[in-house]
Amino acid sequence: MSWQQILVKTILGSVRILSTNILKSFKNYRTLRYVCSVKKTHTHLHKHYNQIKKTHRCNLFTSSRHLGKIVSFNLSDIGEGISEVTLKEWYVKEGDKVSQFDSICEVQSDKASVTITSRYDGTVRKIYYAVDDMAKVGSPLVDIELLEEDTSSSDEQVDQVQDQIAAPAGEVSEFLDPALKVLTTPAVRRIAGEHNIKLSEVKGTGKDGRILKEDVFAYLESLKSKDTTKAPSESPSRPPKSPSKQPQQERPPPIPAPQPMGQDRTEPIRGIRKAMSRTMTKSLSVPCFSYCDEVDVTPLVEARGLLKSVAEERGLKFSYMPFFIKAVSLALMEYPILNASVDEKCENIFYKASHNIGIAMDTVQGLVVPNIKGVQGLTVLQVAAELSRLQDLGRKGALGQGDLTGGTFSLSNIGAIGGTYAKPVILVPEVAIGAIGKIQALPRFDKNDNIVKRSLLNISWTADHRVIDGATVCRFSNLWKSYLENPMSMFMHMR
Repeated sequence: MSWQQILVKTILGSVRILSTNILKSFKNYRTLRYVCSVKKTHTHLHKHYNQIKKTHRCNLFTSSRHLGKIVSFNLSDIGEGISEVTLKEWYVKEGDKVSQFDSICEVQSDKASVTITSRYDGTVRKIYYAVDDMAKVGSPLVDIELLEEDTSSSDEQVDQVQDQIAAPAGEVSEFLDPALKVLTTPAVRRIAGEHNIKLSEVKGTGKDGRILKEDVFAYLESLKSKDTTKAPSESPSRPPKSPSKQPQQERPPPIPAPQPMGQDRTEPIRGIRKAMSRTMTKSLSVPCFSYCDEVDVTPLVEARGLLKSVAEERGLKFSYMPFFIKAVSLALMEYPILNASVDEKCENIFYKASHNIGIAMDTVQGLVVPNIKGVQGLTVLQVAAELSRLQDLGRKGALGQGDLTGGTFSLSNIGAIGGTYAKPVILVPEVAIGAIGKIQALPRFDKNDNIVKRSLLNISWTADHRVIDGATVCRFSNLWKSYLENPMSMFMHMR
């Protein structure tokens, strides 16, 4: 190899090495530039973070010191398959301090009123429902702050909402100026919505112009007074004179249409009425057999007059109803199928050993049917005492869940209000019910065909015709009737 070839080969090797080193240096430069940029950015962010931390250190420290753990107190399952309840009354408000077992609120289920108590010690921070709202089982009722330190009680939560009213179907909704807002509570907004009132037209008398319930009611009264003053006053028009100039009688002016005394209103079906709606709808799907009869209770009227003083000595109001209830229990001993129930598909009959006889009661909240437990083992006076207890609780709306569940047979005393015959509806899953009419003094023939005055009672029975035939209902009624027409036989069969 000549020296020229060696020189060329050496130069090419040097150029190759030099180009490789230059490429590596360029890559290292790019990497170093990226690292420096990241470091500079990190330094800037760290400096900015320290400045924010220094500026807001006091506020963050104050918040962490005064805010405690807040837990949601949920509505627990109260049994009987109830999924929702109506909130009847709040015993606390936001900002109140509560302890364990303190009463929070009272709710009305389909069957009874229940008082909800607190499981925590703390301060109420939020209430989720207003009075008469429907609360779902498992949903939160209130938020409770568990810390025991003194904190400033928060003011009543006030929503600033845009005042808008939904227009009727087919029309465009009317929206006010977005800048125009009102101070009020959700309860006041609900009242205004029910009466289609624009809250922007109501003058608030509360703090900072807050609109109260009283302001809405006062606005409603002012609208009513304006409607009354704007009633059209029409003057009678004289008819034109006839060409014959004969006098004609003036026609009377048309009578203006009367102004409505009140306003239409809509209210949701809740509580006991809602339960009654579901139960009656289900009951009317059962094919029934009805039977009516007349009972001569003249001997029973005399027997009650003799025993009334004994009951009054014990402080009992002694009506005819305890006799009717006890006579039903004695008749059920002979015909136990009327003291039974069936499953939803009507494939099984469940005979009940205890005679838990329900009494239909008309209360302010609606129809309720509490029952007297174990009538087969009670005397007439004991039945009267239990009946008086249930009636007192029913008037107060304080019937418990135990009083309203477990019934096996029902009676409805329509005669206490007035009436003779009825067609009572079975309270499923029971299979029979009776409706008792009023006692009337009516003329009847005796054995010698003489007209005599007798005290007569009408009874109406309804039975589930899927499991009870008409002959069984008739025989049961005859036995019940015999006990009332001869009270001594009823006393002889008591155990």
